[in-house]
Amino acid sequence: MPEQPSAPTTERMAQCACGQLSVTVSGDPFIVVACNCAACQRRTGAPFGIGAYFQGAQIVQISGQFRSFLRAAESGRSWRFDFCPDCGSTVYWAMDKQGFKHGIGIAGGCFGDPAFPPPQLITWNQNQAHWLEFPAAIPSMATQPERLEVPPHLRS
Repeated sequence: MPEQPSAPTTERMAQCACGQLSVTVSGDPFIVVACNCAACQRRTGAPFGIGAYFQGAQIVQISGQFRSFLRAAESGRSWRFDFCPDCGSTVYWAMDKQGFKHGIGIAGGCFGDPAFPPPQLITWNQNQAHWLEFPAAIPSMATQPERLEVPPHLRS
């Protein structure tokens, strides 16, 4: 029996406000998280941040110059945020190896794609603005998961 052709893999590009720093990834994120923690609120200047998490193998290219900001999370883990030195937009980040060791998080808004996948998890809802409502069907947590795990069927 002849082999069926595989579906083409979609490439997506996220970029900063001025376009100098970009990340190109292949395929869909394994999870999209809406985070209401105080750090994401400050990072985005909005009541929550959207993080799209991709495995390292999905990263096609990172282009442009960046600066990094290191911070400790409330959980005690370390985060490294990479941002454009020209416009200041945070484009992507990585957790220490205990939290998520096989990829990066990318700011969902940096994709500029209205068809981008919606959040699959709401975290830090204990900090959520009282007037903000997410769809009830999306699982929600008071803080955050101990680890972001890549589902077994997506591990490379």
